[in-house]
Amino acid sequence: MNATVDWLRTTTPGLLVLCGLAIAVLLLAIIKVKLEPFIALLLTGLALALAAGLPVSKIVGTAIKPGDSLLETGFGGILGHIAVIIGLGTVLGAILERSGGADVLTGKLLSVFGEKGAPVAMGLLGLIFGIPVFFDIGIFVLAPLVYVAAKRGGRSLVLYAMPMLAGLSMTHAFLPPHPGPVALGGLLGVSLGWLILMGFVCGIPGFIAAGIVWGSYIGKRVHVEVPEEFLVRPETEQTAPVVGDGPGTAAAVTKTETAAPPVAVIGGIIAIPLLLILGATFGTQWLDKKSQLLQVLTFLGTPAVALLIAVLVAFYVLGVRRGSSVQELSTLTAESLKPVGMLLLVVGAGAFFGKVISATGIGTALADTMSAAGLPVIVLAYIISCGLRIAQGSATVAIVTTGGIVAPLVAGHGYSQMAIALIAMAIAAGSIILSHVNDGGFWIIAKYFNLTVKQTLQTWTVLETVLSVVSFAVAAALFALVG
Repeated sequence: MNATVDWLRTTTPGLLVLCGLAIAVLLLAIIKVKLEPFIALLLTGLALALAAGLPVSKIVGTAIKPGDSLLETGFGGILGHIAVIIGLGTVLGAILERSGGADVLTGKLLSVFGEKGAPVAMGLLGLIFGIPVFFDIGIFVLAPLVYVAAKRGGRSLVLYAMPMLAGLSMTHAFLPPHPGPVALGGLLGVSLGWLILMGFVCGIPGFIAAGIVWGSYIGKRVHVEVPEEFLVRPETEQTAPVVGDGPGTAAAVTKTETAAPPVAVIGGIIAIPLLLILGATFGTQWLDKKSQLLQVLTFLGTPAVALLIAVLVAFYVLGVRRGSSVQELSTLTAESLKPVGMLLLVVGAGAFFGKVISATGIGTALADTMSAAGLPVIVLAYIISCGLRIAQGSATVAIVTTGGIVAPLVAGHGYSQMAIALIAMAIAAGSIILSHVNDGGFWIIAKYFNLTVKQTLQTWTVLETVLSVVSFAVAAALFALVG
């Protein structure tokens, strides 16, 4: 018995077996037992730490000094990095949504692309509006607008929905301030500026392949009508369609007598944090370290500061200047932040799980095995992320778990920030592959776009897989050049 325990704790094969068993238990707890991922990750991490023989004082600290423990540093390290960013990103998305920004962008894009180009317009709408808005909220807000476009065009709802969904999925998976990319920035030690750059570089080709090419192909072969209950009155004198009581309509943007904000204002507010963060990233590369300008760019380009500036601008331009009181904006902020709590707990627990993996030496063992097999780290990262995504359905769980496993492989190898960002993109790409019945998003899309399970598999599942594979291919090709 003792020999077996020693083998598990001290040898490379034993540590790999221990890691495999821990991940299997984690997946079993989430998939079969239906345990909340936060609880499952926490329990599995503690069990793995004990099984690996880590001292209790290292796992949970002491009654007098718990702060140096894996439990607190695992949670605190990542949450200190992402909590403010995700919170501010959520608030920014809420004020853009409430102001009618989605309607403004839709109208502008449709006027530019016309009826024939409406599917492309829907894709760009998802891509642009998806930057500050969470994936599911984006569906709730944009679905009624897709209904109207499909009704006007007289073609399949699939033709208009798929490009929009590809845009939302791409931004959610690859771009800050969404939880997955932000978490990877903290886990892998890469700046959000590089993540934004590589997110666009890797994600845009995937978006085109999945949303425009695949969306156009499958939209002509899977015909889905817009049910009348989804759209009661297609057009009114208001600035946007009035929808009925079908799926998504409860989340439609509420209209008032206030004129819609100009599209340039919406685009400008979305661009503020991206430009500030990128300014700090490029400033670090191009300016002298003692430069006063670099200090200013670094402060303004800190993600929390950049998003705070964007939120304050949005509050004034889309709120106060349009007649909203500070109390109303505070209420909006409180409402928008309610769903964020569980998300942060899942990310924190995933980071703790990864911290335990690193402390047990499993990461080093995995690195040795990978080196012996000649498998590039970016390929390994993608495979692990794909496996976790397919098995348990949650992209966020797949990202934070994979990030924790891969982080020790990246540390100390002298990879450039660009190379690490590409590894992060591989993890993000793997986290969205093959969405199926264990993914909550699968059922949201089936409901909101009137699809059967078979049709959802034919359309959405394939779309996610195309987006994943193409984006990873771009990341892997660039990594081969710079890694």
